[in-house]
Amino acid sequence: MTDYDVLRVFCGPNGGYGNELGVVRDGSVLPERSDRQALAAKLGFSETVFVDDPERGVIDIYTPTLRLPFAGHPCVGTAWLLDVPELVTPAGVVGTRLDGEFTWIEARPEWAPPRTLRRYASAAEVDALDVPPPGEWIYAWAWEDEAAGRVRARAFPGRDDEIEEDEATGAAALLLTDLLGRALNITQGKGSQLLTAPQPHGWIEVGGRVHLER
Repeated sequence: MTDYDVLRVFCGPNGGYGNELGVVRDGSVLPERSDRQALAAKLGFSETVFVDDPERGVIDIYTPTLRLPFAGHPCVGTAWLLDVPELVTPAGVVGTRLDGEFTWIEARPEWAPPRTLRRYASAAEVDALDVPPPGEWIYAWAWEDEAAGRVRARAFPGRDDEIEEDEATGAAALLLTDLLGRALNITQGKGSQLLTAPQPHGWIEVGGRVHLER
């Protein structure tokens, strides 16, 4: 089995929750895309990252079923693991910074895959949602406290794989921040926390806590 680290990204304030991420630090052991896709499917994380150049931060991201040019929680987790000033993804160069317990990335909303951002009237409605049928990537959200920028969200990838609900989704948080034009404090899934902040010239920062699981 190829060596890999398992991180938990966008953890809650108590260190729990967050989204698991597989990171193969030496991507050269699996240079072929087909082999990377097969390993990502076998591991079963919502995303697996292959590091092709740890010093320059060149990475390649896969879900169990497809390759992604950019994704939020894989970039946040890998930025924490490599501690480099930027990551190079197929979508573009992602700025990174570590600030206390939070790791931040700076990216563009147009890099994020399409998502259906579906607003609900209350956090309780979001909590009560059943998993929708496959076919549409849905980010369900509601204000918990609009004045404070606090959001309740759940994410349903709608793919034909084993991941019915995504515990923490940086790309969707990026899109929601772009839509609303303001900094957000998002509680997603069972208790993950994502922070966002618009930046000049259309860039958006997304940050969260990262823990090494194994």
